[in-house]
Formats: sequence, structure tokens, C-alpha cells
Amino acid sequence: MDYRYLGKTGLRVSELCLGTMTLGRETNEEDSFDILDRFVEEGGNFIDTANVYSLGTSEEIVGKWLQDKRRDDFVVATKVRFPMGEGPNDVGTSRKHILSSVKDSLRRLGTDYIDLYQVHAWDQRTPLEETLSTLNDLVREGLVRYIGASNFKGWQLQKAIDMSRQKGWESFVCLQPQYNLLSRATEWELIDVCLNEGLGVIPWSPLRGGWLSGKYTKDMVKPPEGSRISVAAEKGWSETWEKHNNDFTWEILDTLYAVAEEAGKTPAQAAINWVLHRPGVTAPIIGARTMEQLEANLGSAGWSLTDEQVERLNKASKLYVSYPYNEDAIRQRRKFRE
Repeated sequence: MDYRYLGKTGLRVSELCLGTMTLGRETNEEDSFDILDRFVEEGGNFIDTANVYSLGTSEEIVGKWLQDKRRDDFVVATKVRFPMGEGPNDVGTSRKHILSSVKDSLRRLGTDYIDLYQVHAWDQRTPLEETLSTLNDLVREGLVRYIGASNFKGWQLQKAIDMSRQKGWESFVCLQPQYNLLSRATEWELIDVCLNEGLGVIPWSPLRGGWLSGKYTKDMVKPPEGSRISVAAEKGWSETWEKHNNDFTWEILDTLYAVAEEAGKTPAQAAINWVLHRPGVTAPIIGARTMEQLEANLGSAGWSLTDEQVERLNKASKLYVSYPYNEDAIRQRRKFRE
């Protein structure tokens, strides 16, 4: 696996990041260790978790796995924002919640520092100055090496960057957004901000919760029993059958399946490879409930789709947009810039 710099930092991370949301949820500890070991065998050094994943269990599993490893060989990322208890201060990005959360994450991970500490989502209740100054202090104290954001809108990300620059604080070095063939609105503002400001992009859900895995066809009446899509609605997840069972999805999947067959790859590998080579992307986050899924996802690196195949996927997945994101507006801006 190749390595890429995370944004404009000097930190090198593997071109695939291992997401650990399933560890301790669908995947037991022993199988989790095997998955982590296999990822490392292929050159992976970038591991992403969050305190809210199974309310800390994912962090604990990663921490136990790290105990007999050389800690500096790995880039470990985690997050803070969502509820970790019933108390009024067990949620958000206040100074109180961040400081208590980072202490708990360090304990669960069994380490004295976190490589990448990310705000899991925007907090409209907490002043941004409070959040950013607290994160800056964590870097200054050596508890955190780098900071990042996840699930921000374009204006939120730019505001945070500008405020950190103005105050002389440590700034976000990366963004973790949802980005895949079924979710390309990320390109409208967020990717531009990241490219302009030098932030790395580590997309989550490159397979859109399994929709791009190759399991689904338009002749299905309902998703297979036991699949992620079959339980998405009851779990409150966004990748439901009702939401994506439409002509737009099936056109993308038909194109993806054809391209994957031409490339001699699985649909999942082709879908992740498409994300891997998008402008600004550092490392897609691949998840795996089983070793078989991990092996399949690892096959998305080390090769490239042809320009013609990429263009077909781009065309099939292109979203309808109006001003100021449509092609006429883009051409107009280019004209005046030139």
C-alpha cells in the first residue's frame, strides 16, 4: 500500500484507512485483532475510531491490540462530539466535554497521545472559540498531534480555519466527510475548501453503507435478510432501501458493475478506487465486519481505473444542481477569472 501526506502536514498515512466502527459491535475482539493485523500486513498504518462507537468499546479493542505493538508505527484517529452518557455535559464540544472525553479516549486506547483528534460534527450550542482554543491547548500539551473535523458544511469548515488562523491556534488538517458515487454533493463546497486550504480528505462510507458493494440489483423486491440495508431503517441509519431504491441508484450500479467487470475487479473495489483517486482525497476509510470483507476492500488499492471508466462513473453519478453549482455558473466564473 502506498503512503500519502495528510493534507499539507508532514504526516504520512496509508492510502486506505481502516475504520473500526464495527469492532465490538458486529465483530468480536478476536476477529477484530485478526482484521487489524491483516490491515497492517498490507502496509496499513492509519486507523480511525471514535469514542461513541459502541460507547468506547471500539477504542478499547484498538487499545488492547496496540499494547504489544510499536505505538509510533501507527496513526490513530478518534473523535469527540456525540453523547457518551445521560448527563447534561456528556455531549458536545464544550471545553468540559472535550477535556473529559480526551482523557477517557487516552485511557481506552492505552496510549499517552492521539495522532488525530477530530470534531465528529458541528456543535451549534458551543461557541467555536471555546472548541478551537481547547483543541489548540491539547496539541500544545502533547496529548494530541493533529486536529480535524468531520461532517461539517463548507461554511462551518472555512469559519473554523479562518478563526484558527486569526487567533494563531492549531488548525484542522483534514476533513472526514461522507463521499462516494451516491453522495457527490461533497464536491460542491467541501472539496474546494480542502483543496484551497490544504486539508486532507478521508472519506467515510465509500460504499454508501453497502449499496456499492455489489450485493444489490434492481430486480430485487427487498434487500437480502441480514444485510446492512435490510436493518438500516430500524437502526436509524441513512442507507435505507426506501431512500435508494430508485432509477438514479440503479443507473449508477449498472455502470459500476460494467466498469468493475471490465477492470477485472469487484464492484466494491471499483467504487473505492474511484474515491481513492478523486481530487483532494488522502485515504478512503474502509470498514469490515469480517476478514472476507477486509480482503475484498484491500483489493481497491494498487491500481487505477482508466480515464474512460472514470468518466462513465462520473456521468452516471452526476447530481442535478442549479446555480451557483451548475456548469453555466462555473463557466461564468472561469471566464471572469481569466
